[in-house]
Amino acid sequence: MNSVKNIEIAEYDYLLPDERIAKYPLPERDSSKLLVYNKGVIEKDVFCNLAEHIPAGSLMIFNNTKVIQARLRFRKPTGALIEVFCLEPENPSDYALVFQQTESCVWQALVGNSNRWKSGLLSQTVYVDGSEVMLTAERLSSPAQVNSVRFTWSGGVTFAELLESVGELPIPPYLNRATEENDKKTYQTVYSKIKGSVAAPTAGLHFTPAVFDTLRAKGVDCEEVTLHVGAGTFKPVKSDLIADHEMHEEYIEVSRELIGRIVAAEASVVAVGTTSVRTIESLYFIGEMVAADKNIDPEALAVTQWMPYEKEHTMSAVDALRAL
Repeated sequence: MNSVKNIEIAEYDYLLPDERIAKYPLPERDSSKLLVYNKGVIEKDVFCNLAEHIPAGSLMIFNNTKVIQARLRFRKPTGALIEVFCLEPENPSDYALVFQQTESCVWQALVGNSNRWKSGLLSQTVYVDGSEVMLTAERLSSPAQVNSVRFTWSGGVTFAELLESVGELPIPPYLNRATEENDKKTYQTVYSKIKGSVAAPTAGLHFTPAVFDTLRAKGVDCEEVTLHVGAGTFKPVKSDLIADHEMHEEYIEVSRELIGRIVAAEASVVAVGTTSVRTIESLYFIGEMVAADKNIDPEALAVTQWMPYEKEHTMSAVDALRAL
């Protein structure tokens, strides 16, 4: 593990000129360029031809998370602008439940211009579907990198409706532009369903119904998992060594049926993007814990940052998934 922890961040430095960053997507998602790396051979193609590069009979796994409009802005009587960036629900901690709340909920959040909001309530009048709603934010924890913030509101609307009306979509900071109305559509995958992410699983942004049609015509089976991307994906690495950079936790959900299908897969299992990869990888370590203790508390089934490197893992992937 020490060899991993001692990797220097400087080894990952590379030049990425701002003019090489696409600020906006192409009008047709699947007309983007596609780089194909196959056994050392690099080729160029167009994304609409993806099915030509996926083996027939493969099991393809997508992350169906949906980006929420997680950024809320408040203005103090002094004029100071305070930004509250919702990261993950704290009370209730279940994503489905927190979005159904109609009076109050608590989120872990990043606070922008934090030094201007050391105590007290932030309140503002907002409008949800034409109805006036009083929204209040209260900081429950001492100023820190991540804070607990309680939201209370009137009007009987759900927190999901509140975010949809007055929240701002948090597009990546490296785009160096403000969020625009069209981002609400283009910064979501066409298969996004489950609300909870503060960033899109970007590898999936190029898929279209037409691409799915070509995949299915080739006999590729498309299945879904859920991983809600946390704000740590935006967190800059400020340490010199990987060991000193703390990674955030993320919520995942995978059906038992899909785990069985992965075990039984006779062809390739293809993960779409890093979020799907780390979801599937996490299943191994969770299965390993279950195999060691079948009565383990479900709350303990978390894969910590260095767990994969702390010991030798000898259980086969199939046995770990079967145990799970």
